[in-house]
Amino acid sequence: MICTALALILIAGSLLTACSEKKENNIDDNLPVINLALREGIYADVIEECLPAFEEKYQVHCNVLKLSEDDLHSLVTNDAQHTDGTYDLCMVDGSWMAEYTNGNVLADLSELGYEFDDDIIPATTEVCYYNGDIYLTPYYGNVTVLLYNKFLIKMAGYDVEDLQSMEDVLAICKKSQQIGNLGFMYRGDSNNNYVVDFLPVLLSFGGWVVDENNNPTVETPEFKKALEFYIELISTGKAESRDNLVMAIANNAATMAVGWPGWYTPAKKSAADYMALSGKETKGSVAYNANVYGIWTLGIPANSSKKDIAVELLKYLMDKDVQKETIPSGGVPCRYSSLRDKEVTEQYPQYTAVCDALENGVYRPIMVEWPEFYTVLGQEMEKMIGGQKTVDEGLHAAQSMLEEIVK
Repeated sequence: MICTALALILIAGSLLTACSEKKENNIDDNLPVINLALREGIYADVIEECLPAFEEKYQVHCNVLKLSEDDLHSLVTNDAQHTDGTYDLCMVDGSWMAEYTNGNVLADLSELGYEFDDDIIPATTEVCYYNGDIYLTPYYGNVTVLLYNKFLIKMAGYDVEDLQSMEDVLAICKKSQQIGNLGFMYRGDSNNNYVVDFLPVLLSFGGWVVDENNNPTVETPEFKKALEFYIELISTGKAESRDNLVMAIANNAATMAVGWPGWYTPAKKSAADYMALSGKETKGSVAYNANVYGIWTLGIPANSSKKDIAVELLKYLMDKDVQKETIPSGGVPCRYSSLRDKEVTEQYPQYTAVCDALENGVYRPIMVEWPEFYTVLGQEMEKMIGGQKTVDEGLHAAQSMLEEIVK
């Protein structure tokens, strides 16, 4: 672990130095430099395209470091141990909030003069507060959706409008399997993915992984019923990596899966599309909030020496007009003015589904033990799905181990 952390620090340092040298060769090197640690992919790309206008207005250089999820977490966590921080703005997954507030990783944005406006979807800000103050802002509205293939649903004898509950999802996937196609796909390539793909189903059955005090609620009737249903559902398809899963649905090989807006951008003629999960077990049952947030938030490290300019950058990136301009490049703002705009939804109709999902979303538990939690639960789920353990055996084992962790 020490070697890995050191390697990350050396890599980050060399990249930042290279960026600085490149900038200084072309632009007045007396201008200040701020460093951004971002999640690689579309999440960082849409931020990077906004930076030239900010740099010009504030006469500052912005160095961007794009990292995988694990590397971003490790790098920011390790850098927080230093008095003088390397980074001035960073992306944060909501599930890290408890760890980061406990470790004094983040600056208090309220003290720096940042406030939320009423255009931001309220539920997306839930994870952003600590002791009544703002520490994070919801930037990229990643949230689970139901990814589906329109043609295969038709081939199975149904319409997209028939997808009103988990019961409907199972019926369509079974029929699709019977006529020779794959039904429901899932990711079986990590403990975290086992758990996250299952969570929207669990929520639809009225269950959850912890209670209001973060005590595990795995060995419960709701959890058992949801998992038995899920095992039946995924038996109509198979496990794949993210890219292969998306490709299978986009290319008419598989019918449905739990997906994320950042994975796939449908066009009007695309075979694949997505919708918010209804949160219903059956058509007549109660609708729960069942769309799980994977929102990438923005924060300012507590040890940044350039908080004044960093908070101006944060305000700029969170501006509703700036955020709307990122949509053609794949941006997903957590804002009504973007996701309910008629011109936007006419050109990108999938943003209506994204807005619905964000309005009815749930953050994963805000607890320091969450990585240990999903590791244990993922391992037990793999055994139950693979038939090495019965559902009762697996849930009892998971409950016992999780109770020990949270003690």
